[in-house]
Amino acid sequence: MELNEAQYERIAHCFPKPRGTLRYGHLEVLNAILYIAENGAKWRKLPASLGHWHTVYTRMRAWTKNGVLARVFEALQQEQIIHFKIEAGSLDSTSIKVHPDGTGALKKTGRKPLDGPEEDSRPRFIWLPVMSGSHYASPSRRANARTARKVENS
Repeated sequence: MELNEAQYERIAHCFPKPRGTLRYGHLEVLNAILYIAENGAKWRKLPASLGHWHTVYTRMRAWTKNGVLARVFEALQQEQIIHFKIEAGSLDSTSIKVHPDGTGALKKTGRKPLDGPEEDSRPRFIWLPVMSGSHYASPSRRANARTARKVENS
């Protein structure tokens, strides 16, 4: 897909008037864009004969923002210079994140540590320390002490 001067003249009305001095004319830049589109090459792999990749890329971005590239492709098809179908697909792994549950992995079915007391040695009761001395006695000690006093007194 490379255009010649005669084909370019048929669609030249779609391009903006050049301001200043351009290193590459609109025809050269359009041919470079068509090369990238046809071959699916990376911008940095653009052959030097078609121009510097960054210059071509910058002009293509400006044309895309201003709607020039859309008008050019439409004119190319209306004038029956080039017939093509533009399809684009893009995947970015950073934008396709799946929760681990959504990957189809089997759920863990093993027993939890709290299910079996032999596996988890933590006590299942509340342990209250018994204070020694006469200041405090647990309720069961008090009951035992009363019973012992009654037996002694009788």
